[in-house]
Amino acid sequence: MSTTTVPDPADATARTRAALTGADGARRRKDRTMTVLIWGAFVVAMAPLVSLVWTVLSNGAGRISMDFLTLSMRNIFGGDPSGGIYHAIAGTLIITALATVISVPVGLLAAIYLVEYGKGALARAVTFFVDVMTGIPSIVAGLFAVSLFTLILGPGVRMGIIGAVALSVLMIPVVVRSCEEMLKLVPHELREASYALGVPKWLTIVKVVLRTSVAGLTTGILLAVARVIGETAPLLVTVGVTDSINFDPFEGRMMTLPVFAYRQYSQGLATCPGGESASCVADIAIQNAWGAALVLIVLVLALNLIGRLVNRWFSPKLR
Repeated sequence: MSTTTVPDPADATARTRAALTGADGARRRKDRTMTVLIWGAFVVAMAPLVSLVWTVLSNGAGRISMDFLTLSMRNIFGGDPSGGIYHAIAGTLIITALATVISVPVGLLAAIYLVEYGKGALARAVTFFVDVMTGIPSIVAGLFAVSLFTLILGPGVRMGIIGAVALSVLMIPVVVRSCEEMLKLVPHELREASYALGVPKWLTIVKVVLRTSVAGLTTGILLAVARVIGETAPLLVTVGVTDSINFDPFEGRMMTLPVFAYRQYSQGLATCPGGESASCVADIAIQNAWGAALVLIVLVLALNLIGRLVNRWFSPKLR
């Protein structure tokens, strides 16, 4: 009479666990190699960013002061260290705000059309032109704005609104793409539930789709603002330069932080006839450029932080 051996369940479980969790030498080497490559790629990607931030911080922090942030460059010449960037900060905020007012409604409505209504040749044409506008050089947007206002107001006109239009040309495709992706993330079940209750489509978009995606939409818009706030070339040809404070974007030239940094750095060293002193610093223009660059980076960083906070506060809470 033969005896049948019944396998021990504990031994079978142990062998299965060992087969699933164990790895041979080759697999371990591949895992370690990929880990090293991933960390190496991370270091390579972060090194330029850290170097950039450290260089701007080390060169610009010493120039930051209350006078630097609250004074303009009016009647400041040569190596006089008493000027500031208040006029450039004001110009940057005003022009960027106007560009946002122009771009956000157009970009958001275009994204709603592409996601909710877009079909056929018109939707394909809109998508194609948005893709084309995403890749145009910034100087082309500036020349377009100058040409447009030259036809309306005549040659030689430089105003803040022209710079805002140029920035909006660069900003609209970014807003369209970011808002389009956020609207696509809204589950179709929410739309269908609203339709089942008899809610019209336009009201469903306003009350359901936009409310659900408000966090992502706001984040995308703020990132688009951060994208254009540092543009130099279009503002240099559309807004011009000035050393005075101007709060009116529809009258006269304005200064912006990128243009201010470029202009100051291009001036180079100043001539001090009696040598450097408290009233004459030879490299003050370069210090001003680094200080303006640091303030611009802080503004971009603040926009990104606001976008993350908005995303955290207004994103749908899962229960």
